[in-house]
This record gives sequence, C-alpha cells and structure tokens, in this order.
Amino acid sequence: MKKLSIVLLLVMFLVGCSNGSKNEDIMVYSRDEASGTRQAFEEIVGIENLTEEAAIVSSNGDMASQVGQNKHGIGYVSLSTDFEKNNLKGLTYEGVEPTIENVIKGDYSLARPFNFVTRGKDDFENEDIKALTLAFIDFLTNSKEGRQMVLSEGGIVDVDAGIPWEELKVNHPIVDQDNSSLLLKTGGSTSVVNTLTAALEAFQPLAGNFKFEMNHTGSSDAFKRTLGDEKDSPNRVDIGFASRDFKSEESVTDGLLHGEYARDAVVVVVQKDHKMDGLTATEVKDIFEGKLTSWES
Repeated sequence: MKKLSIVLLLVMFLVGCSNGSKNEDIMVYSRDEASGTRQAFEEIVGIENLTEEAAIVSSNGDMASQVGQNKHGIGYVSLSTDFEKNNLKGLTYEGVEPTIENVIKGDYSLARPFNFVTRGKDDFENEDIKALTLAFIDFLTNSKEGRQMVLSEGGIVDVDAGIPWEELKVNHPIVDQDNSSLLLKTGGSTSVVNTLTAALEAFQPLAGNFKFEMNHTGSSDAFKRTLGDEKDSPNRVDIGFASRDFKSEESVTDGLLHGEYARDAVVVVVQKDHKMDGLTATEVKDIFEGKLTSWES
C-alpha cells in the first residue's frame, strides 16, 4: 500500500510538472497572408517560415483583442492601436521602445509606410469624383490640418512641414460646391483605418459635405480594387491603401496618384501584465518560426 502511494505521488508530480510547462507554452498570433502588417513584419524581422502552430487573425483589431485576452499570447499590431483599451503591452525591439519619436529618429527599426494609390487618370466614375480624390489626397498628404488628424490617430508624420489648407484649397475648386451627392470610396489595409477616418471626417465639412465609404480588407486589395482585377467590380474603390511597399507586380504608376502619407511602426505585443518587457530581433524570429516555444526558455 505504501509503495502504491509513492507511485501515485510520483505520477501526480510528473503530471503537475508537465502541465506547468505546457502552461508556459507561447501562443503565437499572426495576420493572414493578405495583410500588409504581416508582410512588413516578416520582411523586417527576417521570418522565413511562420510556425504552423500560429493562430491566424483577420485584422489589426482582432489581433489586439485576442492577444490581450491570452496571458501566453504574442502577436504584432500597428503602433496606432489603443494598447490600454485592448489590455496590451508593447515590447521593446532590440532595446528600443516603440514610440513616434524613435520611429522619426530611425532608432526603432520595426517601421513601415502607409501608402496609397488612386484609380487611373481616365478611370474614375466621373470628373467630380476625380477632382474630389485629388483634393483629398492633397489635404491628407500636404496640409497641416490633414497631417494633424493623421498624427492624432498614431500616424507618424511631420505636421510642421505641412501647408495650411487655406493655401492649398485654391487648387481644388471642387471643394467650394455642394458635394453631398458624391461618394468617395476607399479600401485596402485595415491598419490605416483610424488615421484615414480621422482625415476624411475632418475633410468632409471643408469639401462640400461629400459622403465616404470605407471597405478595408487588407493591403493586397489596395491595388486589386483600384487598378487590378477588381477595379471594375462592385468592390471598386477610388483610393486604395497599403501598409507596406507596393510589390513589383503592382504597377501603381498607372494610378493618377500614388505615394506615402505617413509611417507606422509594427509593435510586438503581449498581454499587459506579462513578465516580458522586450525581445531581440533573433528572439522574435525564433518565436514566430516556432524555434522558441516556451516563455521559460
């Protein structure tokens, strides 16, 4: 009887050790393959093959929500994400904190562009939509007011280098008419939504109270829905946004306008109360490739 008790205690101890180890297993979260955030993240970090154990999420908001609810989770989000609301902690990368100042200085290397492309010169629904698109892009990229709205939602941009909208608007007579019947459509990256919404809402009363429709499903759709296979489909948009560089096969030079309106940082995140504060590039690579699997490693 005494021997049996010892065996049972040994089994219970081993099971407890096993469960304790399992409870420290890292749960990796990653975006889907269409995500510009994922493409930028993997390219900068040098990830060659994402671990097959990764949970795939469909948007920046979904990533933030799921990692914030899992004490063993790790993922990556845009710097413009509301960390407190989602119960997240942003980790230092190579010893550098993910801040706007550090991105501007070039010290924080996990950064990527917020790019845009419009439809082709002669491919807008009508001339008014074309003129409104040109006016909005000027507001977004060049005006102090537009840049301020982008900055207010976490986009990284030099507001002081902007030009007052009053000086720029003279080039866009479309903004002085009633545009309440016009609908401007945008699509592409989900990571740009906060900065873009703020800019569009600020521009609305300055441009004849036009309407806008945002249908953002991923960076790969930016080109498809303005210049690519879906440009004439019900999913067509006037401006597509990508939170990465456009690929060589995405010929944005065919668009009337294309460029960068801000920069963003990709931040590796864990739950707010996690013991981890920072990781090296090698550690991030090993975690997302499945070579490091436990927080106790």
